[in-house]
Order: sequence, then structure tokens, then C-alpha cells
Amino acid sequence: MRAKLMRLFLLGLVRLLTGAQARWQGCPPKAEQRIYFANHQSHADLVLMWAALPEELRSITRPIAAKDYWTQTAFKQWITTAVFNAIYVDRAKTGEQDPLEPLMEALSNGDSIILFPEGTRGCQEEPQKFKSGLYNLAQKFPHVVLVPAWINNVQRVMPKGEVVPVPILCSVTFGAPIALGADEDRGHFLARARQAVLDLRAS
Repeated sequence: MRAKLMRLFLLGLVRLLTGAQARWQGCPPKAEQRIYFANHQSHADLVLMWAALPEELRSITRPIAAKDYWTQTAFKQWITTAVFNAIYVDRAKTGEQDPLEPLMEALSNGDSIILFPEGTRGCQEEPQKFKSGLYNLAQKFPHVVLVPAWINNVQRVMPKGEVVPVPILCSVTFGAPIALGADEDRGHFLARARQAVLDLRAS
């Protein structure tokens, strides 16, 4: 019950502060298994992407959350687990365990996921080069639809280093799905995926 009330509160708050406008330009909001991949400039990206999806998609879509940030306090951890049903990624993890393992487990279970292929927040207007995670997931799960998205203005709502949000109209533009080519190498695919996100900026 607490989690449900928090979901309703956060949806109302995010929409009040940002509008959380979703623009489905390249595909409709469809209940199929997807990887949504987007630019990343703020911890609020996770929340805005979640809020922009319609309810039927939110219930089957799990955002990726940086474990080192989202488990700093008991409240943050509760929000990400009970409200967002997020998948923790340990950015500091070293050793033999594949850091994509939690994502692959979620996809194997039929979940959709929200992924930020830069791996960390950027300070520039354009996204950084994409890391190999999206390519590896596309290889292992060829049936999952890859949907690019551009998050606009959220860095002004919650700039890096700030804790108090500022009301700014934001939007998430969803583009046409892309697919990994049969013989496409990693570098070419990641550059093409990044460009698919960038192309939505002017939409």
C-alpha cells in the first residue's frame, strides 16, 4: 500500500515539476518486450523515463539504477526497489562476474528495461560514447525491441550536484526501433545507436 501511494505521489510530483511529456514519434507505446535506451544527464532521468511511460508499460518496465547512488540511504533503496522495481548495477564491481548479469536476468524473465548506455551522467549537451552493454544485450536477446529515446531538459530540473528540483518543462521523445545487423560490429552498432538518440533531439 505504501509503495502504491508513493507511486501516485511521485507521478503527480514529476508531472507537476516537469510535465513528463511523452512523444511517441517512431513507435507506439506497445506492451512488448523492449530495451529503451536514452541519453543520461541527471539522476532524475530514471524517474522521468518511468513517469513518461503509460501505466501498462510502467508495470512491465524496469529502470537501471546505479547501486552506489540509489542505496546510499534506506529511503532511496526503498524507492528504487518497492516503487520503481529497479535493477541495480554495481559500477564499482570488479572481478569475474558480468556486470550485465542482473540485466540479462530481467530480460530472461520477460521484463522490459530502461538503459543509459553512456554508463554515467554526462555534462555535455551531446551524449558520451556508448559503452558495450547495449551491443552485448542486443546480441544475446535479438527478439527484444530496441527503442531509442531523447530526454530533454531534465538536467535543468536536477543539475549534477544539486538536491532541490526546479520546475522545468521536460519531455521524452521515443524514436523508431533499431536492430543489430547480422554482421554488424560493435563499434558501428554503438555509433548508430547513439546517433538514433541524437537524431531525436531536433524532433
